[in-house]
Amino acid sequence: MRFGLPTTLSLLCLATGIFAQPQGPPMHMLSVRDYRDKMMGGWIGQIAGVSFGAPTEFRWQGQIIPEADTPKWSDDMINNAFGQDDIYVEMTFLRTLEEYGLDVSARQAGIDFANSEYALWCANNAGRENLRKGIAPPDSGHPQFSRNSDDIDYQIEADYSGLIAPGLPNTVIALGDKFGRMMNYGDGLYAGQFIGGMYAEAFFETDIEKIIRAGLKCIPAESQYAGMVRDLLQWHAENPDAWERTWELVNERYAKDPAYHRYASGGIDAKLNGACVLLGLLYGDGDPDRTMIISCRAGWDSDCNPSSAAGVLFTTIGYEALPERFKAKLNNESVFSFTAYAFPKLVDVCVELAKQTVKQAGGRIEKDAEGHEVLAIPVLEPIVGPVERSWEPGPIAGSRFTDAERKQIRVLDRLARTLEAAAPGWEIAACGPDMDAPGGLDEFAGKRNVLVTHPVDRETPSVLARTLEVPKRKKTELRLTVGHHPEGDWLLQVKVDGQVVLEQPVTQETAPETWTEVEVDLSRYAGKTVRLELVNQPTGWMCEAAYWARVAIESR
Repeated sequence: MRFGLPTTLSLLCLATGIFAQPQGPPMHMLSVRDYRDKMMGGWIGQIAGVSFGAPTEFRWQGQIIPEADTPKWSDDMINNAFGQDDIYVEMTFLRTLEEYGLDVSARQAGIDFANSEYALWCANNAGRENLRKGIAPPDSGHPQFSRNSDDIDYQIEADYSGLIAPGLPNTVIALGDKFGRMMNYGDGLYAGQFIGGMYAEAFFETDIEKIIRAGLKCIPAESQYAGMVRDLLQWHAENPDAWERTWELVNERYAKDPAYHRYASGGIDAKLNGACVLLGLLYGDGDPDRTMIISCRAGWDSDCNPSSAAGVLFTTIGYEALPERFKAKLNNESVFSFTAYAFPKLVDVCVELAKQTVKQAGGRIEKDAEGHEVLAIPVLEPIVGPVERSWEPGPIAGSRFTDAERKQIRVLDRLARTLEAAAPGWEIAACGPDMDAPGGLDEFAGKRNVLVTHPVDRETPSVLARTLEVPKRKKTELRLTVGHHPEGDWLLQVKVDGQVVLEQPVTQETAPETWTEVEVDLSRYAGKTVRLELVNQPTGWMCEAAYWARVAIESR
């Protein structure tokens, strides 16, 4: 688009960034150069926030982090985020969009997420386990299949949606319905759509309250999450200079009242942690350090929350205007864990996806008088669906992966191969979802084809089982090679027909080099058919996974 001498109207449009069109909606005009700058700022905010808060994560719940225990920013911190799940999980979604385009199906997104190999927790882990069981989106995040549907997970991963959809709230909402429903539902989903909506607005607005209200328009007004946002706006107005007082109100309602965290685990509820994000944004007064410090000191998920708050704020500022301490030492060569992206490639991918989202939404890519690309972005009102609540959910969709789709989930094939290699003839009778269990590792602590199990919960063990016809007139032994996580331990029990015949801790003391050999003589059962169970019993609930390198029956 070429402009002649500016009129009074065109000067007004240039000041606001909104241009009226002869037909159709008005347009935001955003140069690709300015888009790139603000999008880069948003990523740096995420990276800085999570790096800053990481040492405090979940160490303070229900209390403000003391000033003396609050981290101090150092320039080298910026490179601590390359291994943070707060960052690399959402890049899985970007990769899916990069490879398959914006019209990728939710089912393909689910297959890609099911194939991820990083450790997950809470709603992410429950959703991925459902995907691996064959429950396709959107049911994989439905409360019928997950008790974690209101957890924070999509909230901490939704930044990408606003960063590739400048000024496009309906794109943010649609991306949430595609990717957020893999693991969340109701308030857990709305949390991400709200965060994404704030990012989308941050390309054109610097007033934090207006940005928050723009995010609020992306979710149902009747939801508890929307109520939380309104509470924070009201409490800030009532206590404009006392964030600690507003924190107390947050703690009383969103931490202590069980009506506000019915489908979330502990302090991981999306509403509670979303309130901590807003504390930083509202009381940070546009200052990067103060914003991160307040969101961090609010506690609970105190690395994710400053990451979200700083991401939104830094988008308003843009990369070039950020203080050098947040970007000078960023390693542009390092690749984020489990991704194909170093920072420069991440930025390029986002630019290309943003062009696609603009065109898909009815916008255009134009040229200014100097030949630079400009995004002409339609100004549209968010379209929000009916409210959903995890404690009274709507019906499931009945979505299941086909056999052909299940074959694309490589981890299932790997688990089957590992089970056959490590424990032929055995089945996984019970297993919890933590620490990538049940799973198969090509290598662990020097052993190949290692099977991983984890207790179901603090009281319920995982179990490997099989029925065995013990040969007559032979010596028959059960031989095990079992290991533990470097930071964990567990209790091994061997049961025969429900009776414990061996009990042995698997710890740093009993297995100082990770592995220990166990033998159980089964000769007394010769000529009988028995039920064998290998029990991975939890002890202190810290890295309780069991690692099975060999489970063999030998007769001679």
